[in-house]
Amino acid sequence: MTFPLTWLYVPGDRPHVVAKALLCGADVVVIDLEDAVAPDRKEYARAATAELLTDPRPVPVHVRVNTLDGPWAAADLRTMAHLPGVVGLRLPKVTSPEQVVRVAEGTIPAAGTGPALYALLETALGIERAHAIASAHPALRGISLGESDLRADLGVRDDTGLDWARSRIVVAARAAGLPPPAQSVYPDIRDLDGLAASCARGRTLGFLGRTAIHPRQLPVIKRAYLPTPREIEQAETIVKAAAAQQGAQALPDGRFIDAAVVAAAQRTLSLARRL
Repeated sequence: MTFPLTWLYVPGDRPHVVAKALLCGADVVVIDLEDAVAPDRKEYARAATAELLTDPRPVPVHVRVNTLDGPWAAADLRTMAHLPGVVGLRLPKVTSPEQVVRVAEGTIPAAGTGPALYALLETALGIERAHAIASAHPALRGISLGESDLRADLGVRDDTGLDWARSRIVVAARAAGLPPPAQSVYPDIRDLDGLAASCARGRTLGFLGRTAIHPRQLPVIKRAYLPTPREIEQAETIVKAAAAQQGAQALPDGRFIDAAVVAAAQRTLSLARRL
């Protein structure tokens, strides 16, 4: 299975920008009806997005709807859930599994149909309930952090203060059988070196890919999450050794390999095919 590495957010009330975003090389384009749209533009953003997505798009398109307990979410879900161009709905500020179940039962007409759901955990309560949310309904296909809101909720001043929450959702996603989460956005679009360093840190924590807010961030994210030539070489060695002999074994250089190591090597080679 091939997982997206780059997810580009674009404001829903700027359809000309959305059209450009669909051509910029992101694996997924996320049209935002929530934080990027002012209250007096919500209705227009919904209508413009609906008009744009009446037909399927060559690039997968997700829509981030408004906060589920707010005044716009019901209309967002009702409008977006059945559009041919929408393959995913991103649910902001999820704090309970019941919210996911209500959305799924209200918008997905039958099992296996309709857009996939993705829960954004942006509060302390959401993080505490991460696994329950991640396993709430079969229509839920992923979880991720909304770090800006979470940072404010926790009063965290240093970036490392979010590392426990980051690890928490990586573990919750895995325990629920979901793909590894994508990292939250890096807000400084000019600091590409900082973005690269942050991606490297996220990769060590178990994330896979990242959301972006500007096209210039996309190649940095992709480069950070694709394996290096050395990693590819090591993975090839492991897979070849495993194919030649069944069971756990040691390589000539002393490295011990077993089924878990082989599975990790196979994932590395799967990512390498995207180079």
